[in-house]
Parts: sequence; C-alpha cells; structure tokens
Amino acid sequence: MNLGGVLIEDTFAEAFGMRATRLIITADSAEWAAIAAASMTGFATSVIGCGCEAGIERHLPPGETPDGRPGVAVLLFAISRKDLQKQLIDRVGQCVLTAAGSACFSGHDGPEKLKLGGLLRYFGDGFQIAKKFADRRYWRIPVMDGEFVCDHEVGMTRGVGGGNFLILAASRPAALAAAERAVAAIRKLPNVILPFPGGIVRSGSKIGSKYKRLVASTNDAYCPNLKGETATRLPPEAASVHELVIDGLTADDVGAAMRAGIAAACAAGTTGGVLAITAGNYGGKLGQYRFHLRELMA
Repeated sequence: MNLGGVLIEDTFAEAFGMRATRLIITADSAEWAAIAAASMTGFATSVIGCGCEAGIERHLPPGETPDGRPGVAVLLFAISRKDLQKQLIDRVGQCVLTAAGSACFSGHDGPEKLKLGGLLRYFGDGFQIAKKFADRRYWRIPVMDGEFVCDHEVGMTRGVGGGNFLILAASRPAALAAAERAVAAIRKLPNVILPFPGGIVRSGSKIGSKYKRLVASTNDAYCPNLKGETATRLPPEAASVHELVIDGLTADDVGAAMRAGIAAACAAGTTGGVLAITAGNYGGKLGQYRFHLRELMA
C-alpha cells in the first residue's frame, strides 16, 4: 500500500491499557493557565522512567471552563489506579496549587473517581472550606494570593497508551518536517496527547536490553548509523527516523490520531523525502490493542 508514493508497511502498532483522567486548569490569564499546565505535565514522557504520561490536550476559552476563566485541558495516564492517584496529587500539589491564580477541576465525569481536593485540602491546615454546588463538591484552600479552588474528586477512565508510528526518511530535515506535520494534525483532535518533547520521539526503544537492569533500550533496528552492525529494518536510503507516540481516552481516539498523523506525514509524498511509514510491532508481547496501519489508512 502506498500513500502519495510513501510505502505503508503491512504491520501494526501495539498499545496497552492505562488509567487516565482529564483535568481543567484555569487561571486569571491564558498565560498563567498555560504555565501551570506545562509545569504539571513536565517530565511525563513515558511510564518507563517518569511514572506517568501527560500532556496538554487543548487550550480552552473562558466559555468552556467551570469558573469562566482561560484554561487548559490536560490528560494524565498511568498503568494503575494507585499510580495515577499518586501522580495526580503530586503534580497538582506541586505544580498547579503553587501557580499564581490557578484553580483545578475535573474534566472527565467517569464512574470511577480519584481524590483531588479530598487530599489537597489538608494543605489548608484547618482553614480550608468545602462548598457544594449542584452535585459537585469543591474545596477552597487559602493561599497567599487568595485561594486555590479545586474539585473534591475527578473522574477516571480506562485509556489506551502507546499508539505509535514511525516515519522513515531520506534525511534528518525530511524526517523532522514530516513529524512536525503529523504533530500539527494530531493536536487538532480531542481526547489524545503526544507525551514526548514536541510530540516527537527520536530515541525509540525496544523491549529489553543486553544489560539486565534495563527494561528498554535503543531500537537498533531503526538506527541509521547501525545498518551494518545489526539486523536493520531500514531501506538503504533511509537516513533518519522519527516516532510519534499517542495516548488517548479510547482506542478509537488513538486510531483517529494515527490516521490523521500518518496522512499529514505523507502529505508531501516521496518528493518530501519520506520513504515509508511503519510501527512499533513487538509480536503481540506489549499490549492488547493492535492498530493495523493499512486498515487505518484504507
């Protein structure tokens, strides 16, 4: 199968189940809402080394936030409920509670719940106040610039992590340009994030290592500089590879993001230097979700 002359390899991406939540962070200005969101989602590229995966889903105008102020929607993913609860409290407590003029609300009304203000309230040292509006309970925690308002709890859902595809290109500029087009297309979609820097992964990994202490190591089959030293999966003319990793609230969300990203990556065709699109296929060992590239792009 070809898309604009670019080969779509006959393979699938493996993804796995995760626990997920969406938060809405607001502040007095869009700038400060973005600062709080960026801080909260920092160091959250992979559960392998960060304990969670997080990113900004989209920026929200005042008309779409609970308190009528500028906001940012963020998604947070972890392997287990316990891990997600810890990451939620640590990140909101250290990065949002501390940000000037911020507030934090649940952005997902799932049947399962995680505690937010129910735990953060203790920072108020007894001066915190609970308020209930309709069927939602909020906490007002006194801080030095006024008060921090947050939901008592937030919804949790079962998300999907690790959707992916790889862009094989004839040069590093061509690989990066294609990856940037893909990122721009995916960021227009709801319910998904690209947790790596700028949405792009240059250091893709495989499962395991020659070193026993490592659970993952460089994906040597896709490293252009190792063509003569390993069982390469690259065509002779490939000089650079970028990977996009996608987390979403549902498998359909991840599939839609992959479809949009691959189409954008291939938009310039082979004249743009893109040779092929493939995916991280681990023989069914990594996760229960399989996204077949040719089925997605048919």
